[in-house]
Amino acid sequence: MSRAANGLRAVIFDLDGTLVDTADEFVPVVQALRAEHGREPMDAQRIRASVSNGARALVSLGLDMHEDDPGFESKRLRLLDLYSEVLGSIARPYPGILELLDELQQRGITWGISTNKPKAYTEPLMRKLDMQPAAGSVVCPDDVTNRKPHPESLYRNCRELDCAPHQAIYVGDHLRDIEAGRSAGMYTIAAAYGYIEPGDDPARWGADAIAANSTDLSALILAKQ
Repeated sequence: MSRAANGLRAVIFDLDGTLVDTADEFVPVVQALRAEHGREPMDAQRIRASVSNGARALVSLGLDMHEDDPGFESKRLRLLDLYSEVLGSIARPYPGILELLDELQQRGITWGISTNKPKAYTEPLMRKLDMQPAAGSVVCPDDVTNRKPHPESLYRNCRELDCAPHQAIYVGDHLRDIEAGRSAGMYTIAAAYGYIEPGDDPARWGADAIAANSTDLSALILAKQ
């Protein structure tokens, strides 16, 4: 069970769908990939809902392919090439996030990122966004042996942010985020405003709290200080 974040020292966020809204960059990328294969545009909301599942899921959705299908890997690489062309051009922090980070800094609380987004895309995105105060720790799957829902990345965040897991909060928009945070012994908040698949329900993830929108985060987080 997650422990209450008494003596809060750090807040760790998932990236896509939690800290930053990147979906509007992936929607045209998937549509372009479909167009290259003679397919009509699909419902943009279906694409947005799948962004947190990564490039493989977007290829599967966009081209109706299974990961074992011949040519799948080349399609995934093509999608990533298309994404590289637009990365950081539209993505923005969710409403209230920059104000929250400023408030955390004023209270002496550090922040970090734990994401399954590869470093090759996370680092240039963060450089373009230039969020201030800057994250004290950014952990990508390249940095660990086991990606989320394993808690390894969150343990690394805590080492880099100089806090114990029970002194940190983890915020994420996917079941694997909440599972990772709970496994690490952190207080968890489900970002219900993120990229939620149809039929999924953040209330079933077992998070300690749920943020209906990004502007709710500040009150939920600071209540645990």
